[in-house]
Amino acid sequence: MSTDAEFADARRIPQPPPQPPPQPPRRPAPGAPSVPPRPTAPPSAAGDPPPPRPDRAPGVPAPAAPPRPDAFRDTAAFHLAHSQDLWSGRGAPPATGEPAPATPRTAPGTPARPPRPPWSAPLPPQAAAPVPGGPAHRPAAGRPGARTLAAAACLVLGVGLIGGAAAGSWLTDEAAGATPDAAATFARGRDVWHSTPVDTLFPRTVDGFGAGPGGADRTWSRIAVAPDGGCAGAYDPKLAEALARAGCVRLLRATYVDATRSSVITVGAQITKADQPGMAALNTRFSTGNLGARTDLMPLPYAARDTPARDFGRAQRVSWTVRVLTDIPVVVYAVSGFADGRPFDRPQPAEAATRPGATTAPAESGLGHDAKGLADRIGTDFRKAAGGAPRTTKASS
Repeated sequence: MSTDAEFADARRIPQPPPQPPPQPPRRPAPGAPSVPPRPTAPPSAAGDPPPPRPDRAPGVPAPAAPPRPDAFRDTAAFHLAHSQDLWSGRGAPPATGEPAPATPRTAPGTPARPPRPPWSAPLPPQAAAPVPGGPAHRPAAGRPGARTLAAAACLVLGVGLIGGAAAGSWLTDEAAGATPDAAATFARGRDVWHSTPVDTLFPRTVDGFGAGPGGADRTWSRIAVAPDGGCAGAYDPKLAEALARAGCVRLLRATYVDATRSSVITVGAQITKADQPGMAALNTRFSTGNLGARTDLMPLPYAARDTPARDFGRAQRVSWTVRVLTDIPVVVYAVSGFADGRPFDRPQPAEAATRPGATTAPAESGLGHDAKGLADRIGTDFRKAAGGAPRTTKASS
């Protein structure tokens, strides 16, 4: 609905003057040049308003220019239609309704820029200068740059290295704290007699810290090593019969003397042919039958010539112990006596002679502790040589 105020405002607006009637075109006179002469008037100084156009009344502002359709140039149809021009370097033609960009004029005296040959490759988007008034450059979507790809590769490589190091460290720690395979340890225990130096199985000096009577320290020195051989003639008949079920691969023996050179001890290790169940059954038989405490099952000493043990025979045996190992196929034993060759008619097992409060001659002389301490140490050395965990095995009494 219109109001009087609107009509009043409309009457105050000045009306444009009437347009002059169109003039017929003038024909040039005969002999006159077809191109009008260049105006001789100097150009107006900077800052002077341009002369009014003949088709526009004075005081009427120029109509606003229509907005430029920048979005039209960014459509997929536009780029597909002018892809040949973009690849050839000519550039895309202006969109419909958009004037072509004017060619910049160079100042007088400036050398002209040589035209670019048609076979030259177009400049990369980073080096091309933006055209004034043209659409802004937009990076192609979905195409990662070289820096992005390099950063991603470095990230993947770093994560892989860290993960590999962590996994390697985890596997190393797990292997270091894992329990050795029992079957592999048992199998290696049968080969230690020919793959391990004698000084490892029977050290030259053995220290028994707290192994003597009352917790006193003991030290034993090796004085003789018997040549390795079979088990024939190495035991009394009863003990040989008890160990025959396990079989005999090799028998190793060595004789030691204590620091005072008053006691001698023979330590032996029989490598058996039995498997793990067989060694377990032999250990059970010795334990339940109390075979380790029977005097008719005492092992024999090794009396080496020209040593303090030269007089160490059957009658000189004072204390002994027999250990059936179940984690490796080895039976370890030890037998002790006096170095001066005195006979002894009441031998006592080492387990009984080492009990607290024992007052027998084997207990007070320390011969029971000598037999027990050396048997423990040699059994540990054989386990280490086989790759097993060191532990103390009780006598098979």
